[in-house]
Amino acid sequence: MIKSMKTVQMKILTMIPYLNKGEHDMVKKKKIPLRKCVVTNEMKPKQEMIRVVRNKEGDVFVDETGRQNGRGAYVSLDEAIIEKAKKTGALNRQLGTEIEPEIFEHMVDIARGKNK
Repeated sequence: MIKSMKTVQMKILTMIPYLNKGEHDMVKKKKIPLRKCVVTNEMKPKQEMIRVVRNKEGDVFVDETGRQNGRGAYVSLDEAIIEKAKKTGALNRQLGTEIEPEIFEHMVDIARGKNK
């Protein structure tokens, strides 16, 4: 009787890793979309970025929804990084056009939380 009890215990112990594995498979984590900042080249969650778009007509605007058609570029939600984008012209190069100062002002307002 003792031998059979030990074998049952051994079988249960060998099954534990498989039982735990099943629990982790049931919980699925939601994937967070990442985007690269054109100034710092850091990968960050999309929610921590501002998207600037140039559409087919050549209009450049801040896309607060993140769904507008056109060529988009992402900049981090940080005033210092937005100022760096303005000084270095990284956003101009990425979108292939001259960015108006009002666009940068709007981006700074969003970063400060005025338009959210």
